[in-house]
Amino acid sequence: MAEKELVKIIGSSNVLDRPETLHNYSRDSSFVPQKQPRCVVRPGNAEEVQAIVKWANETGTPLVPVSSGAPHSRGDTVPGVDGAVVVDLSRMKKIIRIDSRNKLAMVEPGVTYGELQPELEKKGLGAYMPLAPRSTKSVIGSLLEREPITMPSHHWDSADPLLCAEVVFGTGDRFRTGEASGPDTVEEQWELGRVQMNPFGHSHVDFQRLLSGAQGTIGIVTWATLKCCYLSKLSRVLLVPSDSIEPLIDLIYKPLKFRLGGRLFILNGLNLACLLGGSPREIQEFNKVLPKWTLFISFEGYGVLPGEKVAYEEADFKAMAESCGLKSEVVIPGANAEEVAKILTKPYPEPYWKTRLKGGFQDIFFLTTLDKTPDFVAAMPDLSQRHDYPAGDIGVYVQPIVQGTSCHCEFNLYYDPAKESEAVKQLVSAASEEIAGMGGFFSRPYGAWKDPAYQRAAGTLTMQRKIKEIFDPNGILNPGKLCF
Repeated sequence: MAEKELVKIIGSSNVLDRPETLHNYSRDSSFVPQKQPRCVVRPGNAEEVQAIVKWANETGTPLVPVSSGAPHSRGDTVPGVDGAVVVDLSRMKKIIRIDSRNKLAMVEPGVTYGELQPELEKKGLGAYMPLAPRSTKSVIGSLLEREPITMPSHHWDSADPLLCAEVVFGTGDRFRTGEASGPDTVEEQWELGRVQMNPFGHSHVDFQRLLSGAQGTIGIVTWATLKCCYLSKLSRVLLVPSDSIEPLIDLIYKPLKFRLGGRLFILNGLNLACLLGGSPREIQEFNKVLPKWTLFISFEGYGVLPGEKVAYEEADFKAMAESCGLKSEVVIPGANAEEVAKILTKPYPEPYWKTRLKGGFQDIFFLTTLDKTPDFVAAMPDLSQRHDYPAGDIGVYVQPIVQGTSCHCEFNLYYDPAKESEAVKQLVSAASEEIAGMGGFFSRPYGAWKDPAYQRAAGTLTMQRKIKEIFDPNGILNPGKLCF
């Protein structure tokens, strides 16, 4: 009966209930319990999304929004309760608008970075991307999850580069955030020269923050605008190797202070090897020769004097590195700066770089400050030893965010799902508690991180539940996630 009503909304070809399809949507590589959805629906526009949400309210049916393709790994796209309907937004693939003058794009949720980047390049622009996203990654999915971009000097706010959005709230109401909220339609605003750039709406109510990091529990976004950057006319890249992370942390503060450089982050040897290697054997060979730690920095040339800009930034950074007792290189053992740079300009080709070493991976990421990062890095080997997991299989990624005022610290646990799942599951749980106790902030709590995060934030728990009651009073949107 329910499926017949959904067929009326989106057509029979877009209501999927084959057993193998439902099985695929019932799980990911996380350790959340598997729950098979009732069916999968694939709306093609905002009107259909709104009709599905209204139907769900009338019938009390849980909805799980999904926009990215596999592989999924965080548990947020797996139904948290029985009888759910998965809303797969991958059909909504319109790149609605690219505005080169204001450096922004408006896209639907099914648009991936691989589809957006070529269109932006035609206009002399590029998207701000997270570190080597998979080719199936939804741009809007990445924006809403606040995945950190690799250019901290361009990162002004935790929600950057997300600007405005259209959303269907859990009530079934369709709404536009920021200056897109009105007056007038979006098209009428274009005629008046408004471009849906300012995320603040009337009386400075910032509704898009309700959607950011909410794992689809507040509303379903049907389009969003995002900041873009100019394509560089020339680019110079340097690598700074080190036997320990502490000198690189001391160094990274210096360019951040002056907003120097473009892409800027730190990887340990294993993660750099995973980016460079095409097979487990290649990754292992790279890891043997690569430095234990490497800082990556690029200098982007655009504007009136691109060559001069790159030259002075590079010279200043080399002096900064020398003052920290470090040397910046174009070539280091096992890696060439230009080869790494090429990897970072486009989505990562299949198979995804985190699956190439052992087939499975689990990420633990949180916010902290750069100076505290070495303490978390030092704690992980002891934790892994206690849970019979090899410390040498832990990748580390440190990404400064919001002008370097804080950073995204990420541990990647690579493992063989057939042999090491239980050890990794125990390590993820123990590490989440340990990291929270050390002051790590789980701003995006998934799975095992949820309890440690909310146990330390009673006020946030109460506030988020009140917001949920307002925007999704029947609790139909992705129940079982966050604190709902």
